[in-house]
Amino acid sequence: MRAALMKLVPARWRRTAVVPVVRLSGVIGAVTPLRSGMTLAGVAKTLERAFAVTNAKAVALVINSPGGSPVQSRQIYLRIRQLAQEKKLPVLVFVEDVAASGGYMIACAGDEIFCDPSSILGSIGVIGGSFGFTDLIRKIGVERRLYTSGEHKATLDPFLPENPDDVARLKAIQHDIHATFIALVKQSRGARLKGEDSYLFTGEYWAGERSVALGLADAVGDLRATLRARFGEKVRTPVIAPSSGLLSGLLGRKSAGAGTLASLDGIRGLPDDLISALEARAIWAKFGL
Repeated sequence: MRAALMKLVPARWRRTAVVPVVRLSGVIGAVTPLRSGMTLAGVAKTLERAFAVTNAKAVALVINSPGGSPVQSRQIYLRIRQLAQEKKLPVLVFVEDVAASGGYMIACAGDEIFCDPSSILGSIGVIGGSFGFTDLIRKIGVERRLYTSGEHKATLDPFLPENPDDVARLKAIQHDIHATFIALVKQSRGARLKGEDSYLFTGEYWAGERSVALGLADAVGDLRATLRARFGEKVRTPVIAPSSGLLSGLLGRKSAGAGTLASLDGIRGLPDDLISALEARAIWAKFGL
């Protein structure tokens, strides 16, 4: 009789374990000046909704990111930890293809990190790059004219010869950012780390089993099996997706002539889209993906 009555009760009211799932995927921060990847502003509301789910036993994060902006990565990490402490909920992270660099920084927000044997984790380092065009502009007869106020305002200008002092200043900044990254990983993973600093924090990355052995992850496991083993076969795992919103839908309705304008915008946006795609592809390709 009790079983029959329970079927009449809405699922959200039943005493079934609930673990909301949030996907955090893509390059972090600005892919190009005109295209944004994963940012705190973009994921904050989704995270807040996940942690507000009634009767949640934990929050699961599915991460698939090759990294990007260290600032956005750390801000997302901090927001996850703040919500976990406010709601007193454990955070379980599941790595898909890759959680590297800033992606791994976000993964460290988890109380536990699970991965696939073929997942890639790590790349705890800082990278920056540019191009040098001095020989090219000399060859085609272009004269570089640059006017600045401030001794270092033209630091690392790609159209000027590389200045060793500029490189030294950049490396000093990268060292500071790297130290912040290392401290975050040590604070999050603590005694679980099983390697020397000179090995773990060189920017190298590893596959799943090796990552577990090094303490960068806790176990090999997938979301479905892990949550069922921990919270029961009937655990509910609602995916918390970004809200589209009624207002955005109304604003998205086309007025007369909007199709023509949209098509023109699309044409103008093609170069930006291509650059964004190439930039993102290059970041993913670093990890063989």
